[in-house]
Amino acid sequence: MLTHGAFMVSTGLLIDQVITGISIGSTLFLIAVGLSLIFGVLEVLNFAHGALYMIGAYMVVVAINDSLGGFWVGVVLAILTVGLIGTVIEMGFLRRVYEREELDQLLLTFAFVLIITDGVRNVFGSGSNVIDPPALFRFDIVFTQGVSIPGYRAFVILMSFVVMGAIFAVLRVTNFGRIVRATSSDRDMALLLGINVPRLYTAVFFIGAALAGLGGALVAPLQSVTPELGNQVIINAFVIVVIGGLGSFGGAFVGAYLIGLMIAVGSVFAAGAGQLFPFVALIVVLLVKPEGLFGGVEA
Repeated sequence: MLTHGAFMVSTGLLIDQVITGISIGSTLFLIAVGLSLIFGVLEVLNFAHGALYMIGAYMVVVAINDSLGGFWVGVVLAILTVGLIGTVIEMGFLRRVYEREELDQLLLTFAFVLIITDGVRNVFGSGSNVIDPPALFRFDIVFTQGVSIPGYRAFVILMSFVVMGAIFAVLRVTNFGRIVRATSSDRDMALLLGINVPRLYTAVFFIGAALAGLGGALVAPLQSVTPELGNQVIINAFVIVVIGGLGSFGGAFVGAYLIGLMIAVGSVFAAGAGQLFPFVALIVVLLVKPEGLFGGVEA
């Protein structure tokens, strides 16, 4: 009976951790997808993406604490503000180093990590900011006795699927998506066909940055918002895009959920294993399939 009870407890714990892993994966996808989009089209690994994500979270904090309209207004502010900041970074700085070595691009975006983080710290301080989920989602979805998921976490998971579906729809159905795919495949040919590539790059960077802002805004009610928030997630985001395949949106989606499950379920087996497993998976993928699980599958 004790053995059976222990089995039931461990099974319930495992199910709970799987649900937690899916929730973690959804938040990781919301930052990784913008990173993957920017690399897929511009071939730039944007180290500042985590800092942009952090700004998105602070926009929600500002909207709530300063009574600017609450959580949903904060989400809109995050998307627009971070998108515009991304546009300034791309037009004012990155555009000047596209033809240089990748190291120059990495150093430039890393410089913006330091600038943005210190700027946010000077404005908001180094303390933690905690906000509650919107009232609409303050409930639990119960699957079985002892197994449930908070309503807001379920909403974030749903949003990850919505974002993924929207990206695929835009890329496969719209004229803008066709231009993006054509330019990512052959920039020189796109120029010869009359496509304004610099303007397209700016638009893509705006969208990628806006997705980072959306991810930060949605994660704000799930964890403390500090100036270090971007540094906490950018490493996992890079692991995801490498495992999934640089520039692959489907790969970012699958990779994010795999990493989320590894983080959550790994801690059940050994302390600290949840943080170790993603890097073990990264090493295995780099050795066995360096282009990533979905590398080369899509534009």
